[in-house]
Amino acid sequence: MENVIEPLRELDWNDVDVVEAASRKSFELLTTQKYLLRRALNAVTDNPDLTALCEHYDILDKIVLHDDLQSGVRLRLHIFGPGYHDRPHNHRWTYASHILRGHYRHRLYGEAELGTEIDVAGLRAIHVRQERVGTSYALHHSAIHAVVAEPGTVSLVLRGPAIKDRFLVMDAKTGASWWQYGAMTEPSDAAAKKRMSARRLRELIASLDEWQLV
Repeated sequence: MENVIEPLRELDWNDVDVVEAASRKSFELLTTQKYLLRRALNAVTDNPDLTALCEHYDILDKIVLHDDLQSGVRLRLHIFGPGYHDRPHNHRWTYASHILRGHYRHRLYGEAELGTEIDVAGLRAIHVRQERVGTSYALHHSAIHAVVAEPGTVSLVLRGPAIKDRFLVMDAKTGASWWQYGAMTEPSDAAAKKRMSARRLRELIASLDEWQLV
């Protein structure tokens, strides 16, 4: 895993071109040498620091395979369930993604920085694409986007260090928008509610085995 993460530690995560090029090489390493993913996945169950970061929602699971404390970079697996769709939002960090299984419809709307006033009701996609198996991309933390995923879609995500403490979520149907904050300011009961159980983690590992992704 050091060979995957080390080239990402000194990146300027505000430079999406640089992030995309470096992440693509890391994704190539992970997908051509599957034993790296298998080794990392097997290690999660015995690492309480990583299992504490794994999250389960009704329509999405996030498995943290590596948390690099030196740089703030994390490697995750995202497994999308039936009915998954995003409200338009940006992120606290720049990230790169690579599709391992399935596909999703990806809408890009533009940019939003802290304090930006946005006409949510008038929000319109400026770029729509289908992310399929083998696709990789990088997205700047200011970019507003939304995803509608095919059930069973799986992606690898390389998340950069957090650049801000909150991100903006929008509901185009109601015109409402609100800020969401990172785990450092999250109430303990909210964090516990989304924490993935050991049983759910075992179920996901079995599915990833069945799909021959690791």
